[in-house]
Amino acid sequence: MTDSDEPLAAGAAAICRGTRRLLSSLGQGSLTEITLATGRRVDIMAIDRRAEVLVVEVKSSIADFKSDRKWRDYLAFCDRFAFAVSPDFPQSLIPEEAGLIVADSYEAVIIRPPAGTPLSAARRKALLLRFALVAAARLQHLDDPPLS
Repeated sequence: MTDSDEPLAAGAAAICRGTRRLLSSLGQGSLTEITLATGRRVDIMAIDRRAEVLVVEVKSSIADFKSDRKWRDYLAFCDRFAFAVSPDFPQSLIPEEAGLIVADSYEAVIIRPPAGTPLSAARRKALLLRFALVAAARLQHLDDPPLS
């Protein structure tokens, strides 16, 4: 069970890095590029000590944001949802119902906390299991890379 480890575009990678640093400072574990049961892939999934799931969609440009029609599909797979954007991204484009994080490659700030809608117990269990298996597979790959 492996999810993609393919690199993000430079701008998205910087936003992702700063966002994950923020999440870590808040006591949340996070992974990038997690594929959901629907086949959709979220940019960042984070889990906190209460087993709440946060999904963060990284948007590195206005064109990237305007072409995205899938973000609402993620709402059924998290307790909270937020967009992470660069400091120069026009924040007024981000829908009010989503959280807003502004990040660069070094740090991030929560501008608007994401509202919460609790997951069902079954969905939460499935997501936590998926998160754990992907994390374990990635660690295994680091410890024992496949032979070429």
